[in-house]
Amino acid sequence: MHIEHLSLTNFRNYARLELSLPKKPIVLHGDNAQGKTSLLEAIYYLATSKSPYTSSDRQLIHWRTEGEVLPFTRMVAEISNRQSPLQRLEMTLMLDNTSGVNRYKKHIRLNGNDKRVMDVVGLLTVVLFLPRDLALIEGSPSDRRRFMDTTLTQVNRAYAESLDKYEKILPQRNALLRRIAERKSSAAELAYWDEQLSQSGAIIIAERQTFLRELEHKAQANHHALTAHQETLSLQYQPSFLPTVEGNGQLSFDVLGLDLHRELTADAIQPQFADQLKAEQRASIERGVTLSGPHRDELRLLINARDCGLYGSRGQARTAVMALKFAELDWMRDHLGESPILLLDEVVAELDSKRRAFLLERLDETIQTIVTTTELDIFTESFVQRAEVLHVEAGQIVQGTPH
Repeated sequence: MHIEHLSLTNFRNYARLELSLPKKPIVLHGDNAQGKTSLLEAIYYLATSKSPYTSSDRQLIHWRTEGEVLPFTRMVAEISNRQSPLQRLEMTLMLDNTSGVNRYKKHIRLNGNDKRVMDVVGLLTVVLFLPRDLALIEGSPSDRRRFMDTTLTQVNRAYAESLDKYEKILPQRNALLRRIAERKSSAAELAYWDEQLSQSGAIIIAERQTFLRELEHKAQANHHALTAHQETLSLQYQPSFLPTVEGNGQLSFDVLGLDLHRELTADAIQPQFADQLKAEQRASIERGVTLSGPHRDELRLLINARDCGLYGSRGQARTAVMALKFAELDWMRDHLGESPILLLDEVVAELDSKRRAFLLERLDETIQTIVTTTELDIFTESFVQRAEVLHVEAGQIVQGTPH
């Protein structure tokens, strides 16, 4: 997978950018707040239709559009991948106030034809590596759920559709729970929403389980290489309720329930999830929220069977995250048949020499990689010689470094 050309209009501090991207590793060099991270953000948005840095699409639009009647931003990538030698993916965000409320509407076009987000899943895929990815160890459960969702939705259309459906149904069910508590609706109305939620939720749980099982094997290999086989990384999936092989809610010694080493299908999980929703119906009505489901799942990373988030050092956390990120890259390549784009935002400066060497050794022409940095001297001379160095300043990009 390769982005041949990137075009940005009114995106962050890029009023206008036309940039051809070589297949060799690319280093974006420049001071802070010049546009390095914004370029990665644009590529990430084209791949996922979301920003990794903000939940407000308005913040993506260049400040100079403030006075315009219909402010907008446009991102265009010409992509070559296994599906086609060249495809043009375009996303436009434009102010829409036809309903009387200002909101930004997303328009997606592929080769000039209007598309939905689901239609372009897998066309452009990315792995983003940030210094703040330590949140995968130290952050909240939502950070780890986001990691699973971002990876899976780029590769697995069934997962993407189920997650989209689940995220639409969940607030409606919660609103109904509150109306029932206020005696404005009947509890009988929950049956429809429970069926819909359990169907989409079961797919999410089953696919997360399979993903983590496959990812764990790759992450362990990376982690062994980084720690000279002195430490073993393992992943522990903790769904908010535990479906079992026998479907009776009881764990037996020789028949385990949901874990990374025994696969349960969505069909096996769905009726158990529906039963769980029914069993906790009264408590859910009292609290006005859905108490179980993928929105409350947890993922824990363990080193030598000890929770890294609770007992690991800062260095162990960095090593675990790096092992996980490169496992994500390998997992996506296995499922796509080609490597995703690797985006590294100010990561290299955060690493010690050993981890930096591990990272740079894996950056070659088979993976289109874009690295941002404020300091070129943190890279080895051999890496700089085989990379394309681009200097970024005030939303302008030029080849080489300033004199």
